[in-house]
Amino acid sequence: MKILVTVASRHGSTREIATLIAGLIEDAGLEADVRDPDDIMSLAGYDAAVIGSGVYMGRWLDPARRLIERCHGEFSGRRVWLFSCGPLGEPATPDRAPADVAAMRVATGAIDHRVFPGRLVKSELGRGERVVVAGVHAPYGDYRPWDDIMTWARGIADALRTVDLAATLDIPVAEPVGT
Repeated sequence: MKILVTVASRHGSTREIATLIAGLIEDAGLEADVRDPDDIMSLAGYDAAVIGSGVYMGRWLDPARRLIERCHGEFSGRRVWLFSCGPLGEPATPDRAPADVAAMRVATGAIDHRVFPGRLVKSELGRGERVVVAGVHAPYGDYRPWDDIMTWARGIADALRTVDLAATLDIPVAEPVGT
């Protein structure tokens, strides 16, 4: 079973999450392929997908949104999970899903969507980004909940292993209601 793990990441923080997810999927004995959304023209060859994006100004980044638009008809029959990375602080704010995620869930038939707090490092930001950060009083720091991310990724791997084993044994598998 081959799983696409793709993520739109502006400064690398969200990509680090995707790399961890892919590693845990591979640790479970499945094949994971980490790719940038702009490099994917089709989901051919993939049995499932984990799609993530950094969140800026309450929305997913364009490369992830374009991937979902470009591959819209290909999600049927594939298991899909979505994640967003962006809230900052303790407690993380904003504390809600990005505005465009509901439509992405419908378009992909996603089993689950998770929002993970992110990381903000001043030295990685351009001048315009620093102005926006100062204007909204966003806190600098790394707020990513690695244990929560690992638990979620292992749940994905377990769900996919179950599907893979069932296919090998030719056993029908019920559609999941979430992970």
